[in-house]
Amino acid sequence: MHARVEGWRTGSRESQAYVLGVLLGASAVSLGASWVAYDLVPPTVWFVWLLLGVLLLRTLPLALLSVVVLLAAGAATVRDGLDGPAVAALVTLALSVGLAVFQSSRQRSGLPVALSEPMLAQLRDRLQRQGVVPALPEPWHSQSAMLSAHGTGYAGDFLVADLRDDRHLEMVLVDVCGKGASVGPQALQFAGALGGLLGALPPDALMRAANAFLLRQESDESFATAVHVRVDLDTGDYTITSAGHPPVLHWHPVRGAWDVDNARGTALGVVPDPELTASEGRLGPGEALMFYTDGVIETRGRDLDDGLAWLRGVARSAVLAHGFPGVARAVLRRVPRGKDDRAVLVLDLRDD
Repeated sequence: MHARVEGWRTGSRESQAYVLGVLLGASAVSLGASWVAYDLVPPTVWFVWLLLGVLLLRTLPLALLSVVVLLAAGAATVRDGLDGPAVAALVTLALSVGLAVFQSSRQRSGLPVALSEPMLAQLRDRLQRQGVVPALPEPWHSQSAMLSAHGTGYAGDFLVADLRDDRHLEMVLVDVCGKGASVGPQALQFAGALGGLLGALPPDALMRAANAFLLRQESDESFATAVHVRVDLDTGDYTITSAGHPPVLHWHPVRGAWDVDNARGTALGVVPDPELTASEGRLGPGEALMFYTDGVIETRGRDLDDGLAWLRGVARSAVLAHGFPGVARAVLRRVPRGKDDRAVLVLDLRDD
């Protein structure tokens, strides 16, 4: 049985033929039982075999099963005698068969529902694993919080991070055009490309390589904003490269305020040679950098400058009230519910 289940998970023709044979056999048993004693086989039995077919079979095997189920149900019903409820049950079954086959034919993956769902779950899990920053040496800490537009776990906002020699940390926060589940495949593809580039190229070259990758997609919606940070954890020196992304915020404990970083650039996937102006600085004890996507500051009825001022105020209150722990989630909880994905990333150097 284990071997049969594993074979079915591959989607092979042999496994589909086996499952189809089992369901056809079950339908034949139901027909035989109804021939002997119709009252023992209510009309709902035929819907069970149809539902199992929708879950387990591809389109062509499902179509064959549906025809057999419909003919068997019709034969059993006609033999027992047609009346109003029996005709209504047959009509309902016929409509269900049509809807089931039509929906299966619309599955672009070519897989039954029970196989398509695990593939989507894998996509979601890989995107979420991308957002995990490696454990950092003390006194460095990082935290991130992400929320998709519709709470599905699939988002166009993602993070890629790399730590080499426990000293050099690189992170890229990306916002791919689109939102929610519809942009999940694009985000995963782009995340894989960035994962291969991170650490292998300097920041400017990495952004330009990512830009070239998106331009090769030949799609009007293949563009993204991104912000890259490279930090020397021994000295605190950092370089920020932004490509159309909202400005990074730098926390200064003496003034108790978040300052706006001046890294600027053109979004990726728009022009062949994007303009990229990096910024450099140094994080000292008690300081932090905050990265976020435009879903955090952009809401209906409020422009980006007002949104940035709002974020600085909310993040300042969160740090003054509780320090850095949990500040990313605290900020995200204050963001008004909207139709865009949201992400916040904080990197801080504790002074305690």
